[in-house]
Amino acid sequence: MKKSVAACKECFDVLETPLGIVYLVFRSSVLTRITFDRPRGIVFKSGGPAAVVKKELTEYFNEGRKDFSCETSFVEGSEFERQVWNTLKEVPYGETMTYKWLADRIGRPRAFRAVGNALGKNPIPIIFPCHRIIESDGSLGGYSSGTDIKRRLIEIEYYSR
Repeated sequence: MKKSVAACKECFDVLETPLGIVYLVFRSSVLTRITFDRPRGIVFKSGGPAAVVKKELTEYFNEGRKDFSCETSFVEGSEFERQVWNTLKEVPYGETMTYKWLADRIGRPRAFRAVGNALGKNPIPIIFPCHRIIESDGSLGGYSSGTDIKRRLIEIEYYSR
């Protein structure tokens, strides 16, 4: 993939979504974080590598895009957390699985609370869809950006299937 603008060491761009403004954080040209809170201590830089991510997220919100091709990297997190986050890609678009399912899936059936803690630290939500993980009783469970956003993401996917 060609880069149209020189990559930044660490910078962010902004995308307006149906859920509000999201901030896309990059290291070099790689997406490392999506957050609803404005990043501090790094510079704003529009264009460049953010163009692909913004296009794909806009398609997700407006057209039901199911897969992402943008380059991502976890620059934080333990080996366990990264395993949890990577396994999220196995949950199909528009479906939900439980914390217990995810714990079983990674071979740690008793670690469903640790899985929940790892999900709360997921630095790249939506693309690594932690919102698709719910409680065994069907309730939403937690979400780092609030359960209202989690509910809305699940609804967006449900109605776009």
